[in-house]
Amino acid sequence: MSPLLKLKMWTELARTYRNISAFRWLLLGILIGIVSGILAVVFFAAVEYGKFIFLNQLAGLALPAPEGEELFHGVPGILRTWTIPICTTIVGLTTGWLVNKYIPETIGGGTDGTDATIKCFHQGGGLMRPIVPFIKGITSIFTIATGGSAGREGPITQMGAGIGSWIAQKLKMSAKERRILLLAGAAGGLGAIFRAPLGGALTAIEVIYREDFESEAILPSVISSVVSYSLFTLFYGTEPIFGIPRFVFHDPKELIFYTILALACTLAGWMYIRTFRFIKYSVFFQIKDRLGLMWATGLGGLLMGVMGMFFPQVLSGGYGWLEMAIMGEIPLMMMLVIVVGKSIATSMTIGSGMSGGMFAPALFVGGMTGGIVGQVAGKYYPDIVTQPGGYVLVGMAAFFAGVAKAPIGPLIMVCELTQGYGLLAPLMLASALCIVLGRSFSLYEHQVESKFDSPAHIEDKTINILEGLHVNTHYKPGRVTTLEEGTTLKALTDIIANTNELYFPVKNDEGVITGILTIQNVRNHLFNPDLFDLILTKDLATKPATLMEDDDLYTALLKFVDTDYGQIPVVTEEDPNHIIGIINRENVFRAYAKAIKELREDTI
Repeated sequence: MSPLLKLKMWTELARTYRNISAFRWLLLGILIGIVSGILAVVFFAAVEYGKFIFLNQLAGLALPAPEGEELFHGVPGILRTWTIPICTTIVGLTTGWLVNKYIPETIGGGTDGTDATIKCFHQGGGLMRPIVPFIKGITSIFTIATGGSAGREGPITQMGAGIGSWIAQKLKMSAKERRILLLAGAAGGLGAIFRAPLGGALTAIEVIYREDFESEAILPSVISSVVSYSLFTLFYGTEPIFGIPRFVFHDPKELIFYTILALACTLAGWMYIRTFRFIKYSVFFQIKDRLGLMWATGLGGLLMGVMGMFFPQVLSGGYGWLEMAIMGEIPLMMMLVIVVGKSIATSMTIGSGMSGGMFAPALFVGGMTGGIVGQVAGKYYPDIVTQPGGYVLVGMAAFFAGVAKAPIGPLIMVCELTQGYGLLAPLMLASALCIVLGRSFSLYEHQVESKFDSPAHIEDKTINILEGLHVNTHYKPGRVTTLEEGTTLKALTDIIANTNELYFPVKNDEGVITGILTIQNVRNHLFNPDLFDLILTKDLATKPATLMEDDDLYTALLKFVDTDYGQIPVVTEEDPNHIIGIINRENVFRAYAKAIKELREDTI
């Protein structure tokens, strides 16, 4: 079977499969959504109950909680803040021991669970060992519950991704399908835990790239996120995380202050990432290399616990403090201190190797940064800035969009949190500015620029490479046998008998190329001598096709597919009827194979 016939056959099969595939992804999205939703329900309850036991009852702290997350109520125990560093240190030591013994491949996994998922997508073929999300999930629960400055979103993203990968492995799916289900699982976990189904799905498919998104994963990711969110709300209700008033953008002059907010969030994002990278690599990685991972995570837990003992605003995720900032209940200087403190606390927790996510702390820092701008602007321009709390929400989305290069998901999340689109215009402006201004840094280490920079899409690069290769380096220059339209079949048989060529360009009396004659066209009449003087070349020729020297090989490939020819004449740009050589279909296929081989060698 010829390569071209195979290509056509696979094209038809793919077209039929796509019709079945949509329904298949729908069912898989529902399945993953159910499992990741149940997982999110259990994980959320475990974290909140752990915080109640360790921080409320044992340490005696009455930390604020957002209106939508007050699951466990009780009078705080006797004030024993000294128990916080003891608990965080034990959790740090245990985490380091478990990770080093059972999942050592995750030590260099990146920023957090979300980054580990990104790495698995690009470099791991969508394969994630089930023990990885299990250990990371358990240790994350204790890290957050004892006061570690980390979020729930990173771990549940990794756990959901693990579910998707596990299901794909059980169904013996391809690497491409495993990656799609990996993202569907991540979307399910994120959409449920953040109570933002659309925002969670979009964040999951766009956070893996800086300037792209995984379009093929949209359907299963959206379905998974919706199903997971629906299950989650059966247990915890449909109310958003924050109990806040409706915010409305009403004065175009306020966009000036939202522009200032974008500048402030970009600066805070740069500081946040630089602080994290410095503490992680210059401090804890040095300790890990000399003493081992367990002692690095243990020290991280100790330092975090001591900081939290004196500065409780940096403990755990901190959504309660964010709600207070939205309501204008935190003083300006306190928010400034919290921004710096939270950046350091998160760097010590996650940077040391303890489990948890950077998502919630990033939202926290961004929200407080927005609160600072909002309070200052509201103080001096009260007629324009009438709702300073809205700057906290916009700061959350803009900050995360800037550091994670995810412009759409966080924006939609905030709209879902506020249950309206009153802040849509400033959200879009601030997020876009943060992405543009923060192009030089990224929170997630394993993000790649686009699909063409990902090993997961290595075959997709071929089209780009073929567009960069040109006919002039792959065709055979020289004389090409050309036929006239009036040539009889009898004369044609003599010409064919004296050449090895299989495709012949045909010209009319004016020298214009009017068609291509193939051996297949002639073969049906060779054994009918009565027609030798009656049939002319123009009667047997099919549609004309030519290529120029400057045409790229992707254009050539499309023309070969369209005409089904094995050879196409090459003409000059100055004269489209002046033939200077011929290019074979095999030349393009060889270039295709060579491009694939070189790309694979580059990624090894």
